[in-house]
Amino acid sequence: MPFPSWLPSLVWTDYRLALLFTVLFPLALLLWTFIAKAEAMQSLLAIYWRVSSLLAITVYLLIGALPVGFVAGWLARLLIPVSLWFWADLNEEISEQPSSRLKLAFTSWRWAVSIYCGLGALAQIPVLRCAFLGANTLLGDPFCRLWLEPPWALREAIHATTKPFFLGFLALVALAVYVLYLGYFVVVRLGRQGRSATGQ
Repeated sequence: MPFPSWLPSLVWTDYRLALLFTVLFPLALLLWTFIAKAEAMQSLLAIYWRVSSLLAITVYLLIGALPVGFVAGWLARLLIPVSLWFWADLNEEISEQPSSRLKLAFTSWRWAVSIYCGLGALAQIPVLRCAFLGANTLLGDPFCRLWLEPPWALREAIHATTKPFFLGFLALVALAVYVLYLGYFVVVRLGRQGRSATGQ
């Protein structure tokens, strides 16, 4: 499948933005909330990190060139905004807090990552076809390989001596645990209200 010459740059830009919005900013905010003892924001960030761990699993699935990684990444982009806005009690507590630089930074990040994930989920719809290819076909498809190159570069940087297949296998195990936990949470615990369902 032919693709525009600018698409590889866009793919790498997407991974860089993901690192910025889904890892670095929320990590800095988490440290800031602990210093400021902002418990409602801490609780919401704890929920965020549980949900967004699917992104890390996705990267390792793609290192192993496992097609399910494309679905996992797309679902992560849907689940992250839901995790940040679903909890009415936390939203109310945060909105009632007095204005501060922390509140401004947190609210700005929450909107930014939600917009980023929403636009990303829409843009990733054509890429979902890669999830339905066999492993060999996936590796032979230039369009799908574009999305594997950044995870492969990560492996070269931090897991150069580890086989991609082994990393992919570990990611499959992590995905199975994630799905079981998410299923248990949705089916068994979501009937509770607010933070009581999240263990906060």
